Amino acid sequence: MTKACASGSGDPPLFTVLVPVYRTQPEHLRAMVESVLVQTEPSWELVLVDDGSGDAELTAALAEHAARDARVRTEVLATNSGIVAASARGLAVARGTFVALLDHDDLLVPDALEVVGRAAAAHPVADVFYSDEDQLHDDGHLHNVFRKPDFSPERLRGQMYLGHLVTYRRSLLTEVGGFRDGFDGSQDYDLALRATERAREVVHIPEVLYHWRIHERSVSQRSDNSAVFAAARRALTEHLARVGIEGTVEQVHPVGVYRIRRVLRKAPFVSIIVPTRGSRSVVQGRERCLVVEAVRSVVDRSTYPHYEIVVVADTVTPAEVRRQLVDLAPTRVRMVEYRGVFDYSAKINVGVHHARGDLLLSLNDDTEVLTPDWLETMVGLLAADVGLVGAKLLYEDGAMQHVGMRFGRGHVVHVGEGEPADAPGPVGDYLVDREVSGVTGACALFPRAVFDAVGGLSRMLPVNFNDVDFSIKIAQQGYRVLVTPHAVLHHFESRSRTREVTSGEVLSLRARWAAELSRDRFWRHDTPGLPAEG
Repeated sequence: MTKACASGSGDPPLFTVLVPVYRTQPEHLRAMVESVLVQTEPSWELVLVDDGSGDAELTAALAEHAARDARVRTEVLATNSGIVAASARGLAVARGTFVALLDHDDLLVPDALEVVGRAAAAHPVADVFYSDEDQLHDDGHLHNVFRKPDFSPERLRGQMYLGHLVTYRRSLLTEVGGFRDGFDGSQDYDLALRATERAREVVHIPEVLYHWRIHERSVSQRSDNSAVFAAARRALTEHLARVGIEGTVEQVHPVGVYRIRRVLRKAPFVSIIVPTRGSRSVVQGRERCLVVEAVRSVVDRSTYPHYEIVVVADTVTPAEVRRQLVDLAPTRVRMVEYRGVFDYSAKINVGVHHARGDLLLSLNDDTEVLTPDWLETMVGLLAADVGLVGAKLLYEDGAMQHVGMRFGRGHVVHVGEGEPADAPGPVGDYLVDREVSGVTGACALFPRAVFDAVGGLSRMLPVNFNDVDFSIKIAQQGYRVLVTPHAVLHHFESRSRTREVTSGEVLSLRARWAAELSRDRFWRHDTPGLPAEG
């Protein structure tokens, strides 16, 4: 990309760095401006909009900064009108092809704009770019690196994870109407939702380009942000109307994390496929037939009206177990005989063959439904571009077993494994519906058409990793894979059990999906049991 200095040529700059200013501490303002002045990419303008601060010292400081470099421009509002008005004024006078949003006390890394420029050159139709970030605390040290996922529209409906640095093509901002009145405090969230709805491509830059300053006057440190969160809920409600999702917005965490509770006007027929051999085990202090109690929990607790349960039973399954299963719900439970050696993939495929539903759900026989609306929640997430939905699974002792899979350097692990059931995750990850690289087949919902399109579960992986392979195949077809923390089940798999994985299974999986297993697009935090990613 050509680096033409805007102030020298008179041509429009590549970037407008837009900064609303209000009674900024002088040392923070100075550091912010300096972080722009030292950018290795010279084609920029810095637009500083004083939101009616009425501070003579600040006015003088802004004039001083503008005098240092012709690329620094100032605008002043006559009265304090709020961050939306200040941002709108800055956007109105912006000349850059791209607009980068910078808070008045934060910092860009020296090559931030150059890195975004390279991304723009590599993605010529992209309209939105966002980077990783960290926090600059009063001790002068950088903390809490947020290594973000690649673009995740479902997660964006749960939290404003784009954060900083976000850069928009200016023409897109004009198209969507820029900053809107009534969303002060959540104006960035409202803008991100509207812009990503229309963007031709949204690009994640996996580098820390932004230092978010955290101090006692930061908005994030206020004791009462109720107006900010109310604005966020309004922004989400309007977003749902625009994209055709019928649902309500619920705040599920004090710091701006939300759930979209979908409204199902009709309930598609779901076939729940349960492979079993009728095993018994001691669970929570008493012996039980696992499959009987799993099916009982579905029948007794589920509020979803339209489903069947297809039990794929080995020939060794006792006749008494078969009778008990049918007696639990004679109009719902159907028994299918499976002959042959254990092959989980084959049993699911056989169940699908006998299933009557257009939506299919694989369910292990050692599970127990905990949330009555688990099926409504999972079915509600099956949009046209969603091919697979997983659930939150808990061990017998209540610790988390699974809230999605993470891939990396040829390994696969469950995200959240061993953590408390109510753990929020590093940055609220465990609280939101979100895109993931894979989900366990112990509880996974998918459309029959998607199952057919990818050829079902692979018979090359009869015991382990068939769900990993299935997840990747679905993603390869262009579908999103989601996990929801709002559909919760017990999975009575022992935490101390060592999975018997053969070297052949591992080699087969890695040979087929080496690139996909090398890094995870949606989880970049360190995870126990998996090498850290850079």
